[in-house]
Amino acid sequence: MAKKRPQTKGSRPQPHGAGGEVPVVGAREACPCGSGRRYKACHGRAAAHAVTELVQRPFEGLPGECDWVALRELVPAATVELTLKDGLPEGVPSVTLATVLPMAWPALRRDDGSVLLGLQNDTPSGDISRDLADTLQRALVAEPGTPVEGRRALSDAPRLQDLLAADGRFEPVVHSGFEFWVPDAENATPEVAASLERANSAAIPTVKLTGVDAAYWCETPEKNHLRWVMPHEEEHLLDALARLHAAGTSSLGEGTRLVGSFRAHGLTVPVWDLPSGVGAEEIEKPAAEFAERLAAALAVTEPLTPEERRARGGLTNRQVTLS
Repeated sequence: MAKKRPQTKGSRPQPHGAGGEVPVVGAREACPCGSGRRYKACHGRAAAHAVTELVQRPFEGLPGECDWVALRELVPAATVELTLKDGLPEGVPSVTLATVLPMAWPALRRDDGSVLLGLQNDTPSGDISRDLADTLQRALVAEPGTPVEGRRALSDAPRLQDLLAADGRFEPVVHSGFEFWVPDAENATPEVAASLERANSAAIPTVKLTGVDAAYWCETPEKNHLRWVMPHEEEHLLDALARLHAAGTSSLGEGTRLVGSFRAHGLTVPVWDLPSGVGAEEIEKPAAEFAERLAAALAVTEPLTPEERRARGGLTNRQVTLS
């Protein structure tokens, strides 16, 4: 089970003097507030906490929040065209979000000026949205043909929610491999070609369902799975799933089973085991029917019955935290 970052309450530096904020100085220098302590032990501590504070739902408010979570945690190879709030800068024909980039680059400015932004990289602070926004801003002005390194963004730097259009469409395209990395995979550099080969060999076949939102079928050697990122509040969703489980209606058809769920970036991701012979197309109709049953269960307000509480306990015990 993944460990969460410790949460802190950090606050912004307090005003100094006649209303300005305390200036940022070296960690070992005297704090400008006049306390006599070093900056890192005084106002620098609050500034550091503000940067490292864990944001539970970093993609909240973005179009397609559930798909952002899926692409961050579950989907090997996918891309999405992003729409910037202020439009594309001159010389940047497109901005594309990608699950992974070659050599795990945080971002890449291609030779034609287009930008690829990597989503599955480690981020140095507790706010993935802020770190990604910082990387994106630097990629937009990088020299064409160069990768962009990651760094910790300032605590007051813009977030993705500040840079991306609130009404923009978020439509992931799932790929069978990572050939989207380069315009011409046949002529890629040896380093990129080797990285491409390694990535393709490790990618689990994945398909996005079309009939419901943010549900992804994947194939593994022993069995297939459906992982479905849901926007509902966790406790309410678990109650609804428990009602269906106790009633024997939580499966997606013969041979399928709701086995538990992930927690990821503030959202819950129920997971079903599927027989190895059940493909993505065959699960479309059962998934749509389940969505109707779930909506009805979510609308129930009565307390759980003893049997439903037992079912809920079982589901809770089978939760795994990804982030």
